[in-house]
Amino acid sequence: MTVLPDDGLSLADDFPDATREQWQRLVEGVLRKAGTADAEGDAAEEWLSTELEDGLTARPLYTARDGAEAPGFPGFAPYLRGGRPEGGAVRGWDVRQRHAEPDPRRLNEAVLADLENGVTSLWLPAGGAGLPVSGLAQALNGVYLDLAPVVLDAGADTAAAAHELLRLLDEREVPPRAALGNLGADPLGLLARTGEDAATEELTAAAAELAALCERTRPGLRALTVDALPYHEAGGSTAQELGCSLATGVAHLRALTAAGLSVDAACAQLEFRYAATADQFLTIAKLRAARRLWARVTEVCGASSPAAAQRQHAVTSPVMMTRRDPWVNMLRTTVACLGAGVGGADSVTVLPFDSALGMPDAFARRIARNTSSILLEESHLARVIDPAGGSWYVERLTAELAEAAWTWFQEIERAGGQRSALRSGLVAERLSATWERRRAELARRREPITGVSEFPDLAERPVERDTAPVEPVGGLPRVRRDEAFEALRARSDAHLAATGARPRVFLAALGPASAHTARVTFAANLFQAGGVEPVHDPVTVDAESAAEAFARSGAGAACLCSSDKVYSEQAQAVAKALGSAGARRVFLAGRPQEQQREAYSGAGVDGFVFAGCDAVAVLSSLLDDMGVA
Repeated sequence: MTVLPDDGLSLADDFPDATREQWQRLVEGVLRKAGTADAEGDAAEEWLSTELEDGLTARPLYTARDGAEAPGFPGFAPYLRGGRPEGGAVRGWDVRQRHAEPDPRRLNEAVLADLENGVTSLWLPAGGAGLPVSGLAQALNGVYLDLAPVVLDAGADTAAAAHELLRLLDEREVPPRAALGNLGADPLGLLARTGEDAATEELTAAAAELAALCERTRPGLRALTVDALPYHEAGGSTAQELGCSLATGVAHLRALTAAGLSVDAACAQLEFRYAATADQFLTIAKLRAARRLWARVTEVCGASSPAAAQRQHAVTSPVMMTRRDPWVNMLRTTVACLGAGVGGADSVTVLPFDSALGMPDAFARRIARNTSSILLEESHLARVIDPAGGSWYVERLTAELAEAAWTWFQEIERAGGQRSALRSGLVAERLSATWERRRAELARRREPITGVSEFPDLAERPVERDTAPVEPVGGLPRVRRDEAFEALRARSDAHLAATGARPRVFLAALGPASAHTARVTFAANLFQAGGVEPVHDPVTVDAESAAEAFARSGAGAACLCSSDKVYSEQAQAVAKALGSAGARRVFLAGRPQEQQREAYSGAGVDGFVFAGCDAVAVLSSLLDDMGVA
């Protein structure tokens, strides 16, 4: 055991403090060696910075000047450090499992298994294509409703589902203050999901009645959910998700206070739902910024603490879940769950890794609930209040994100509020523009998707699941990061089923392995992302052997792979040989200078693939040329 000196750990005492200017000079030296001679001082930091959505920037260095000016204390405004005074040290977060099973008997079996193995609350879609409202009693048979809170998600059937749950609480004699959970009324969320204005009007009136009823008879039960998932799932940015949630929360406050509830009582009836993504720092900052923003709203409205503390339910992002190589989703949801927990979410739902494929099986639900259990029980994540507090990066990101979200919120309010912004198409237009920009980044693989756009496995066995209930349509769209590459893979699968083989591309590697390995690896990765099988046999070819090797490969296209030096010596001759051998398309892996590009194109090279190229456009065009329908 190491014994520390009386004055503490003093290993750094003999080293002078480094200044920002010293750091900048060292960075300048490195950049000059890399050929960036004009990057000096602050310009060096800008050169190393990364642009994020919403006009945010991730900088290479953060210092104390980037920290929060007045972070406050846990459980007190502005709630940056958590909504509860004790933080997560007492019990951690509520592990909330989502069950979309429409059959009451099977749902009951799954619910009981989850509650026996770590789940602490239930999220039940009901009505519509989900669980029938009449089946709620059977689905909750054997569930101790005073111990396991129930959160409903019933859309237009919210009133019927809520009254059925309230009836069950009375029938089972659950004490008034022991009933927790949420009835799930979200009129504006319904409008965003379905575009049904008439149903929104009815639900708004019903929500106010339910809120008043809960306040009088079930003070531990909340009536309304402010669901930001529709905006996240439509492709919105983090700031847009936050801004829409604020505008929705304000609209709900106006409706509830107009119905006779006090501001404090109205605030106590709301729970906010946000997406947690695999970008853990952005997720942490999002939840901290959301509490800070809502604290500002409630301050203006005159709410008192602790009614002003935002109740948060974080859900791992459906947008990031992939259908190809779905096992990687376990890693994504683990990072997202960590971000949600560190960010201070009160409840966390980890979606099963196979949720994008249909109905999750028992194994997937087990992994989902155990994700929270490991972080809580083995990693002890909840034993520290605000683990990210004091991180200069997180503090700066929280502040910048809150500012961007507030700007969007104000624009929505100027447009007449969230309902008017949804009706007019303002929200849809902005989210669509954001998604188009992000989709371009995905197509160029600048936002990589492991197992889909990067490191795909064409030999993977498909994971099959029962079909899930149909989600409502008619409102904002639902997007997925993998959708463009999934369409390409589906074309390849159909070709495989029809012909017994996938479309193939011959990798014509030139020169020694030291010259071509990097670009062979790059090209193979890229083509497999579109379901095109690469053939790299033999290891290397030249102008004399390329045609025969191509014919033997059974490929419809070819790609030259080597270093720029070898290209200058062999590429034109090999490209001509491949074209003569029947290659429909001949690519070259790399980004040569304009003069060289013209020379290669004149010799039969049809296109160039390189880091940052539009992979989706290249692969889609290639499948077209190869006759893959």
